[in-house]
Amino acid sequence: MLPLKSALLALVVCTTAAHAADCPRKDTLGTSRVLMVDPQATPRVGLKSFPQTLPLADKEVVLTFDDGPFPPTTSRVLAALAAECVQATFFLIGKSAEANPVMVRRIAAEGHSIGSHTWSHRILDRISQPEAIQEIDRGFAADEMALHGKASRVPSTPFFRFPGFASTPALLANLQSRGVAVFGADLWASDWNPMTPEQQLQLLTERLDYAGKGIILMHDTKVQTAKMLPAFLQYLRRNNYKVVHILAAQPAKSPAPDQ
Repeated sequence: MLPLKSALLALVVCTTAAHAADCPRKDTLGTSRVLMVDPQATPRVGLKSFPQTLPLADKEVVLTFDDGPFPPTTSRVLAALAAECVQATFFLIGKSAEANPVMVRRIAAEGHSIGSHTWSHRILDRISQPEAIQEIDRGFAADEMALHGKASRVPSTPFFRFPGFASTPALLANLQSRGVAVFGADLWASDWNPMTPEQQLQLLTERLDYAGKGIILMHDTKVQTAKMLPAFLQYLRRNNYKVVHILAAQPAKSPAPDQ
């Protein structure tokens, strides 16, 4: 096994994003750079669940959203991101992706990364291993069908997040063997709890200022998050935070004919 420092270095194929030049509007937050994540080098990241996270500099953040797509709020989240010319990663529930393929394709077309969040958001450490793998595989297949019109258990972007961060050693090993990176988070908005957008903004910014950087978890299905996001992105810009976009360093292997 590679030492942690070497693994983190291997995680990054350093590419500096020219997104500021691509953005038609001046004085936007923009995407500072792209971080190419190699699932083989670092199969799991996020300090709330694992010992290591992405190699981010101080004041760098990765924006991630779970549980979508849900058109009424996902569309508002996409509009807020577009207004500031930033990219994020959306961890989709397969059942929702199947019901809203146009929204899935819009997320991808607007330059965001798409990961998987299972088929129906079952808590996987509470069910059997075969059931859990079926939940994972069905989620991958639904996301791929929505994106590309062809179901596959091999995701085109090999990123996955467990519902409730409820992993098991066996499931982590299974995903690692398949070349899928598991994402936890370094901090979150706690937007599963009812609160006003203003309260959520204060909570999230206080947590971010304390952590200084990290993978941020939000939910694009929450009205309060959709309302809060423009102000949060403006806060990042005013306080000199940088948004890092994550992509897979290596394409997933082509699926077998029966997949």
